[in-house]
Amino acid sequence: MSVRKLDPVLIDRIAAGEVVERPASAVKELVENAIDAHAHHIEIVITSGGRDLIRVVDDGMGMSENDLALAVERHATSKIPDGNLFAIATLGFRGEALPSIGAVARLTIASRMKDASTGSTLTVDAGLKGDVKPVAMMQGTRVDVADLFFATPARLKFLKTDRAEAQAVADMIKRTALAHPEIRFTLVSDGSTLLDCPSETGDNAFARRAGLILGKDFAENSIAVEAIRNDVTLSGLAGLGTYHRPTANNIHFIVNGRPVRDRLLIGALKAAYQDLLPAGRHPAAALIITMPPHLVDVNVHPAKSEVRFRDPGLVRGLLVSTIRNVLQHAGRTTSTLAQRAFSALSQNRSNYLNSKPSASWTWQESPSRPDGFGEATQAAFETLSYPSVDRRAGVTAPSDEMLDKPLGAARAQIHDTYIVAQTRNGLVLVDQHAAHERLVYEKLKLDREKKSLARQLLLIPVIVELDAVSADRLLSNQKLLEDLGLAIDSFGPGAVSVTEVPASLAEGDIEGAVRDLVESFEEWGTGATLEARLDHVLKTFACHHSVRAGRRLRPEEMDALLREMEATPNSGQCNHGRPTYVELKLADLERLFGRS
Repeated sequence: MSVRKLDPVLIDRIAAGEVVERPASAVKELVENAIDAHAHHIEIVITSGGRDLIRVVDDGMGMSENDLALAVERHATSKIPDGNLFAIATLGFRGEALPSIGAVARLTIASRMKDASTGSTLTVDAGLKGDVKPVAMMQGTRVDVADLFFATPARLKFLKTDRAEAQAVADMIKRTALAHPEIRFTLVSDGSTLLDCPSETGDNAFARRAGLILGKDFAENSIAVEAIRNDVTLSGLAGLGTYHRPTANNIHFIVNGRPVRDRLLIGALKAAYQDLLPAGRHPAAALIITMPPHLVDVNVHPAKSEVRFRDPGLVRGLLVSTIRNVLQHAGRTTSTLAQRAFSALSQNRSNYLNSKPSASWTWQESPSRPDGFGEATQAAFETLSYPSVDRRAGVTAPSDEMLDKPLGAARAQIHDTYIVAQTRNGLVLVDQHAAHERLVYEKLKLDREKKSLARQLLLIPVIVELDAVSADRLLSNQKLLEDLGLAIDSFGPGAVSVTEVPASLAEGDIEGAVRDLVESFEEWGTGATLEARLDHVLKTFACHHSVRAGRRLRPEEMDALLREMEATPNSGQCNHGRPTYVELKLADLERLFGRS
């Protein structure tokens, strides 16, 4: 078969397969053109999920008659004025979007510049370009895309339902609107307004737009991020460690004004939250990375959703170190925890008011009985010498200095598990095991960094019986464990002997820690980094050394735990991502009892 040149229209239809995968892709290209035209308001209208009609109207600078004629030609663009691909300062630049859209749909463009007496319009129908004609219109540009993919019917089979396609358009507009808070965005689908983001200006413009896009909860449970290293600037908002989501959809990165879904950036963000999130949960963040254009290549993906950094290590290091530092100094848990606690208490109160106690009523049947306590703890109610609530509130009044501390003064220990502390404006409930677990872990990490992990030889080695495979897997990590103070040796088939442990584990559950490590090594395989392995081992040590639920604490021990929590980074959540304390304001308590 002889070699021949493809028809230009066929070339454009092939290019459309990369640039225009679905209606949201076409909307993205048109909206980016409007942003590059310095528009202040961009309105997007779609019908049937964008399948029947996509209309993008902006009030930007517009195009002249000659520019309009060239705009639908392949590889024609105004976005690279000096021809330097390494200094791209615009969003849309590939020079393929408009001709590609016109090759698979009916494309109509009308545009007028500020000083022009009339506007100009032209139509491209399945790749066939019409003549430029005058038209009366306001300044700006209007683009209509009708019957998307009618020229390539096979593509229509791959589109999802109208609702799914409309949602994809909305998600794309949200990401773009977050990147450009100074622009008003309006999205209308089949006559209904899905999104209306007013323009934001001033110092907190990005925070207000982020609150609108990611929700009020994110705005209340995020902290500001600001850092610079060399020529790279990082800013935006990062969610607290106790504010996590079931998917990664709430992770937003903006690189030089361009929203991206970059694997390097997402991986670095997850590494920054490594010690804070429960398994299977994801952080929430809206972060802006700004750098000179020559330090980032934005032309590595047809849809421009990924970028390539000249120095990826610099960007990753800046992101990880900055987020970790900000989270360590946040010193608070999410407000949603208090809301959940208040809702739970309110529900119990409502159940109590609407219930009638039976003649055989016992405390276990009380609707106000806290959930989640085991039988062993409940049995304590039946033993007068070991009350479930250790009442120390009347022993000594807390000092003003203690009440003004972030976590207040310890007043009681309930169910030998939870510390009740009084603050100036409310109360704090602390899970003593979760809190102490975080404190021990942070100390172990600090000792590891300083290479000063204290060790203790065991007078009598601890023998741990395992199966042969598990024992071999544990012994294969012998050097790693020894560097962290845990010395193990083979003790016959399927068993290991522990002869030395970290000093923090000497009084803990050594056998339990070893068995947990075996399960961890089985789960890791070979993909985990050395740092992840070391941190996980330290987490295991911390878990098996920490103050257990059910241990009676003296008043001074409880206060010491609170003070250490205030001084320890990330003390708002344990090593497994669970919260260590919940704070209720006095106003919440008064509202609960109808006093306000």
